[in-house]
Amino acid sequence: MTDHSPRTVRAARGTDRTARSWQTEAPLRMLMNNLDPEVAERPDDLVVYGGTGRAARSWEAFDAIVDTLRDLADDETLLVQSGKPVGVFRTHEWAPRVLIANSNLVGDWATWPEFRRLEQLGLTMYGQMTAGSWIYIGTQGILQGTYETFGAVARSIAARRALAEGLDASVHVTDASLAHTLTLTAGCGGMGGAQPLAVTMNGGAVLIVDVDETRLRRRVEHGYLHEVALSLDAAVSRVLAAKAAGEALSVGVVGNAATVFDELLAGGVPIDIVTDQTSAHDPLSYLPEGVSVEEWRELAASDPEGFTERSRASMAKHVAAMVGFQDAGAEVFDYGNSIRREAELGGYDRAFAFPGFVPAYIRPLFAEGKGPFRWAALSGDPADIAATDRAILELFPDDAHLRRWITQAGEQVHFEGLPARICWLGYQERHLAGLRFNEMVASGELSAPVVIGRDHLDSGSVASPYRETEAMADGSDAIADWPLLNALLNTASGATWVSLHHGGGVGIGRSIHAGQVVVADGTELAAEKIARVLVNDPGTGVMRHVDAGYDRAVEVARERGLRVPMLDG
Repeated sequence: MTDHSPRTVRAARGTDRTARSWQTEAPLRMLMNNLDPEVAERPDDLVVYGGTGRAARSWEAFDAIVDTLRDLADDETLLVQSGKPVGVFRTHEWAPRVLIANSNLVGDWATWPEFRRLEQLGLTMYGQMTAGSWIYIGTQGILQGTYETFGAVARSIAARRALAEGLDASVHVTDASLAHTLTLTAGCGGMGGAQPLAVTMNGGAVLIVDVDETRLRRRVEHGYLHEVALSLDAAVSRVLAAKAAGEALSVGVVGNAATVFDELLAGGVPIDIVTDQTSAHDPLSYLPEGVSVEEWRELAASDPEGFTERSRASMAKHVAAMVGFQDAGAEVFDYGNSIRREAELGGYDRAFAFPGFVPAYIRPLFAEGKGPFRWAALSGDPADIAATDRAILELFPDDAHLRRWITQAGEQVHFEGLPARICWLGYQERHLAGLRFNEMVASGELSAPVVIGRDHLDSGSVASPYRETEAMADGSDAIADWPLLNALLNTASGATWVSLHHGGGVGIGRSIHAGQVVVADGTELAAEKIARVLVNDPGTGVMRHVDAGYDRAVEVARERGLRVPMLDG
């Protein structure tokens, strides 16, 4: 009898395959990489990140997926329903090898209580975004987007100061940094753990709060956080000194954000930027005041409704402090974890006084089809990532912002699991990188194939009214046709695996989103697929923003040859 108990999982390295081809070896290795102890938050529970975001529904399902991928032919497609392999069908070599659907519920049933009831019956699982689609690459996966966001915050602050001084803002934001600013945030887990390094890479000082000391210590070990203070007073003293000196410094402190944010506001600590990345999307994954970390899971499981009420009450206090900082002049934004809505449900009526990060900073990039382009070296050799870094810089020599990121990432980013990299590229850019990587595999410059994917947080692959599609110009925030079209198009274009999820980032009932991964294995067929997938995928983002009326998207469509039938109608 097969043993389906928890065990340590680590993806294979090197050039020896255990599957029939690289097109099936790639999803196999990436599934295993998601559960590598260096990558996953709770690998024994199959939880990768984001509260309860899983890679597979059960260890039995995981084993069945692995066995199937090892035997899957190049004209077959595996279907995975919320982490459970449910069928293999004969398709063709251009079809995806895996199609994944996670957490999808019919509208009236799309609530956390109903989802949890079905989950307890063993009928579904929460896939988050890249957990259940097997393309999570550790904290680096969110780091670059966080770096982009804080870079935009720096430009926003610089522009505001320039205007106040009667200067030309367009001149003074070019090399804006966060030097001489202090950021306050919370949540140092799988997603939030990118924040301290993203702030310091932009030159700022940051104080990050987390209830779990082990998370903070892990970020110190991996180079994402400089130090953990022994007390709040000591932490404040360190970051204020760094702010005054213009020093890039990150300090963590153990505490409950609802308590600490309120204390810092009451104490008048001069904080310039405030955000948060606690797991507020799921009230059971947010620790309320008065509950210890040791009590957390038992109390959440024994009384989920009561725990939810307590969590929302704490989130209301947490968000009220954030609004207080905004009233005092700080730059404040929601970082996409649905904390404003949860605080509103907790009784705080000014929860939406500050904006989400996408409408505040990222939407102009989305209008260009620009978003997170990530890749992982299946060889496991960091030299392959170094080679691809050089290739990116050669392909885009005039992009100074991209050069700064790639250079700093190569120097400062600790690989978790398979070596990987991410950068933001746009429409008619991503395929250039993909084709170059494929050539490097074919020539032997890379020792093994590369998988190329992205976060589900992208310009055309998500409907999320509290995050990516908040405050769309035409009011289409909740229209979910767009991610469905994105998934269908990526399937038709030849992606190696495609996923369609519900609830990632902001929680059940609040988002629909899609992902794709394509494998550069050095073959001519891979090149043909890459040339379609990596043009069409970001192209849906331009299309979506053209439809919503964004002038920049219209310009990009016309400049770069995207056909939008009603554009000139």
